[in-house]
Amino acid sequence: MADRKSVLVFSAHAADFVWRAGGSIALYASRGFRIRILCLSFGERGESQGAWKEPGMTVERVKEIRRAESQKAAEILGAEIRFFDTGDYPLRASDAHLHEIVLEYRELQPELVLTHSTFDPYNPDHPTASAISLQTRAHAQALGYPGAGKPLGAPPVFMFEPHQPEQCDFKPDVLLDVTPVWDVKRRSMESMEAQTHLWEYYTDLGKRRGTQAVRNGGDKKIKFAEAFQRVYPQVTDHFS
Repeated sequence: MADRKSVLVFSAHAADFVWRAGGSIALYASRGFRIRILCLSFGERGESQGAWKEPGMTVERVKEIRRAESQKAAEILGAEIRFFDTGDYPLRASDAHLHEIVLEYRELQPELVLTHSTFDPYNPDHPTASAISLQTRAHAQALGYPGAGKPLGAPPVFMFEPHQPEQCDFKPDVLLDVTPVWDVKRRSMESMEAQTHLWEYYTDLGKRRGTQAVRNGGDKKIKFAEAFQRVYPQVTDHFS
């Protein structure tokens, strides 16, 4: 329906949105939001260790495997996904890619945006994806930008937790309770068979963030949470 609220999610590689924001995606999908994931790369070189261990593997075959895994994960979470195939190690978006993303912003008019952190010394593709998300957001807002669609407003942007937050200058200021949909996130993680080593890592992280959410909010029913950091200030008329 035309008035359906939406969320735009940026994923540098095929599985990033699953590990870092799968619970948030499933939660908002359960609330009736349209979730649109923009997957910039299949992660075919740097984040497909399991696939490359198979004899005779090729880049194109890895892309096929990761696309299938990512598509399955998105469906489990209740989201749409679009693949851009911008390359991996390095990820490089063309002007045509950037223009298409601007049009995605203008068509979707998201209520909020989820993206990568702005710094990650372990994987330069992640801050590149973050920069792309913020650059195209600004272009989509510009009245003079030569593209179809209504200019974008100012949706808040939340950076999801990187793999090693301490080294990425990531300091969460939002802990989102994803307990009601954790089983959905877990099933989406298990669709990522090229990275099985991360299933338990992110389950344990969800539990730790859940414990911190209880400590900071007091609701003892919280068992799992995901951490985020705001890019822009919250605009409000009251403290909460």
